[in-house]
Amino acid sequence: MTSKTLIAFISVGLVAGLVFGLYLIEVKNINQLVFVDGPSISIVTEKYDFKKGEEIKIYIINSGTVPLTFPDSSYGLRVTGLWGMLMYTPDIIQESDLEPYSLEPKEKVEFIWDQLKNDGDFTLEGLYKIHSKGFDPNENKVEKSTTITIWK
Repeated sequence: MTSKTLIAFISVGLVAGLVFGLYLIEVKNINQLVFVDGPSISIVTEKYDFKKGEEIKIYIINSGTVPLTFPDSSYGLRVTGLWGMLMYTPDIIQESDLEPYSLEPKEKVEFIWDQLKNDGDFTLEGLYKIHSKGFDPNENKVEKSTTITIWK
């Protein structure tokens, strides 16, 4: 009876490992910058794996052929945990003329994240998603995300 139980647990472990591995392959997007016709946005980091406390340079690039607009100076940037919990958004610059921020085709903007969360605490080791959302000239939403890992 114990050998059947052992085989069952090993089988469940193998299947769970395979499913989780396939999920991580899908989550860890390695093609960060792809230029396309029409509206498109890309998020590029220097690498995918970072040490805890290391500065992370994030580039938001208009990888399409039409200009994109953003409602504020954060360019729609959000860093979340893998399951969507908001960790970081950049400070928004308050402008007096409230003109929307924009990126022309192939234009980019750079942000540096020091791995501090909005509440001032440092992030823990793990997987994080970096998102950006803007709008094309027809006010259609254009968004993209990429995944990074923070190691000890």
